[in-house]
Amino acid sequence: MRMIQTGCRRFAAVWPNSFARQSILQYGKLQQWIALRDGQAVGRIVAAVNERLIEREQQQVGLFGFFECIEEFAVAQALLEAACQWLREQGMTLARGPIDLSTHNGCLFLVDGFETPPMVLMPYNPPYYPQFVEQDGWQKAQDAYSYNFPLTTTLPPEFEKAYRIACKSGVSFRPVRTKKEGFEEDARNIYRLTSQMFANNYSATPRTEAEFLEEARSFQSLIDPDVFPIAEHNGKMVGYWMGLPDYNMALRHINGKLDLWGTLKFLWYRRQIDQGRVVLFCSLPEYRRKMVPLALIYLGMQGGIKKGKPYKRAELGHVFESNSASRKLVEASGGTIHKTYRIYEKALG
Repeated sequence: MRMIQTGCRRFAAVWPNSFARQSILQYGKLQQWIALRDGQAVGRIVAAVNERLIEREQQQVGLFGFFECIEEFAVAQALLEAACQWLREQGMTLARGPIDLSTHNGCLFLVDGFETPPMVLMPYNPPYYPQFVEQDGWQKAQDAYSYNFPLTTTLPPEFEKAYRIACKSGVSFRPVRTKKEGFEEDARNIYRLTSQMFANNYSATPRTEAEFLEEARSFQSLIDPDVFPIAEHNGKMVGYWMGLPDYNMALRHINGKLDLWGTLKFLWYRRQIDQGRVVLFCSLPEYRRKMVPLALIYLGMQGGIKKGKPYKRAELGHVFESNSASRKLVEASGGTIHKTYRIYEKALG
């Protein structure tokens, strides 16, 4: 395990999960540190070189992620400098983060909206994280937003009309399948559609089908098909609306221990989940004139308020500020900005 000495602080290597590590090592490299003081961990960081991102952007950009530290600027500064120095040694001229190896694994610091807890798969951090990064000379690179949707509010009538137009155009809609071969087929088609539609997202890089399916299978038993509609035309998937119950509402009661007692507590509190998160939604460009995006929003929202469903609100995110087309559509459907997140950059002079 690599160790370095910086003043009174020591740094030791720490690894992301094995699957993420194996993936990045196929197309890049990484180095990790833990900050120790008197034998106690006080912070961590991972620096990474993602060759796919460098090839896409045609610049020597490196990443930092998996950042955690106590509320002490000197610790944060030492961690950030360790990561930046390693990136300089790899020939990088720009550092960006927080990005956990790639944006698929996790990214962003929360900068506004600390008063409410995070929904499932969304980041959360103390307010001093972005403050420390800015104090260290990092600049805003891109903001992203999550949007709030009170399900007590009726969608504008144009959305139901869009659903009827899409159906008349030959597009069919159904819930995602969650069993055996049906789930595998849907997951593979979602991967292909996602890879195509989000290829040009900010700081995005392609991932393998195996990476995507590994994550999809971990959520197979947690999906609510009523808030996960699929759009098809002539047997081909052309769009989807990926909603999930906010399992964070149950997970925060088990304190990170999913043993027998923790599992029983999760199952109990799972019944009290009354909100959900829209992770992604998209459709092929040629189906936008057939009103498929608006139809998916309509079906996703209708699924959330159908009889017997507990959902009172939904949160859609994150959407990068540069994605003006998606933001306009979300805001037209009644979504209001609920939280703001940020990615930072720093020149490596």
